[in-house]
Amino acid sequence: MDIRVFSIPMRTRFRGIGVREGVLLRGPAGWGEFSPFLDYGPPVTARWWAAACEAAYDGWPAPLRDLIPVNVTVPAVGPDEAARIVRDSAGCKTAKVKVAEPGQSLADDLDRVAAVRGELGAGGRIRVDANAAWDVDAAVRAIRALDRFGLEYVEQPCATLAELAAVRRRVDVPLAADESVRTAADPLRIAGLAAADIVVLKVQPLGGVRRALAVAEACGLPVVVSSALETSVGIAAGLALAAALPELPYACGLATVQLLTRDLCSQPLLPVDGALPVRRVEPDLLDAVLADAETEALWRQRVRAAR
Repeated sequence: MDIRVFSIPMRTRFRGIGVREGVLLRGPAGWGEFSPFLDYGPPVTARWWAAACEAAYDGWPAPLRDLIPVNVTVPAVGPDEAARIVRDSAGCKTAKVKVAEPGQSLADDLDRVAAVRGELGAGGRIRVDANAAWDVDAAVRAIRALDRFGLEYVEQPCATLAELAAVRRRVDVPLAADESVRTAADPLRIAGLAAADIVVLKVQPLGGVRRALAVAEACGLPVVVSSALETSVGIAAGLALAAALPELPYACGLATVQLLTRDLCSQPLLPVDGALPVRRVEPDLLDAVLADAETEALWRQRVRAAR
C-alpha cells in the first residue's frame, strides 16, 4: 500500500490546531486523503479511511457541473484580520465566519461579523458557524444580535438535534446542521424533528462521495458541501461531491487551502472569481511536507486502526 504522511503548519489556529497532518493514499484511480482530527478514534476514523480508499481505488461519479461557487472562511480573528481575509479571498461573495470561540465574547463575534459585512458590502452573504458551542437560550440571543448584519444561515448553533429544533422555533434565521449529520440515521431524524433548514456535508466524515450523496438524498434538504481542513487532495473529493449533487443552491465551504501555509500541489485548488474548478490534483510537492518519523509512526498506526 502506497501511503505518505504529511505535516503542514496552518496560517491561523483553526479548530484548536496549528498544524494539519494526515495521510495520502495512492491507488489506480488517483490520490485519496485520510486526515481525521487527532481527537477522533476508531470506528469514527473508519469512515475517513473509506473516503480515501474511494478516491484512490474507485474514483467518483460523473460531474454535473465544472465550477463550484465557494465561500471564504474567516476564523475567530480580530476585525482587521477578518476584513483582510475577505479582501484577499479572490472574489468570494459569501463569507463563513467562526463565532462562539472559547475565551471570546459575543461582542468579539459582533465586531468580526461587522468587519466582514463592511468588506463584503450589502450584496454579500454572511453565514456564521458556532460549532455547537451555545445552549438554546444563548443561541437565540446571539443569533438575534448577529442578524443585524443579515445572516444567510447559522451553522450548528447547538450540539443536539432537539436543541436545534428548539432554536429554530424561536428565530427567523435558517439553521444548518453539520455535526448532526455524521451518522446514517441522523438525516432522517433531522427531517422528523424539523431541526434544520440546510445540511452541511463533508466527504471524509461521511465515508466518501457516494455515501454523502446517499445522505443528501435521505435528508431531503438543501446541501452545502464543506471541507474538513484538507489539502487540495481532500478538497478535490469535496468538489466531486458538489459537482454530483442534483442541485447546489449555496456556495460551498471548500476554499480552505488558504488556511494552510503551503499545499502539496504546485497547482493547488484556490478560488478564482469566487469559484473552484472540478478536477483531480497531483501532489507533486509532497516531498517538501513529509512528516518526521514520530508523526509518521503515529499516522501509520491510525491507518491500521481505521482499516
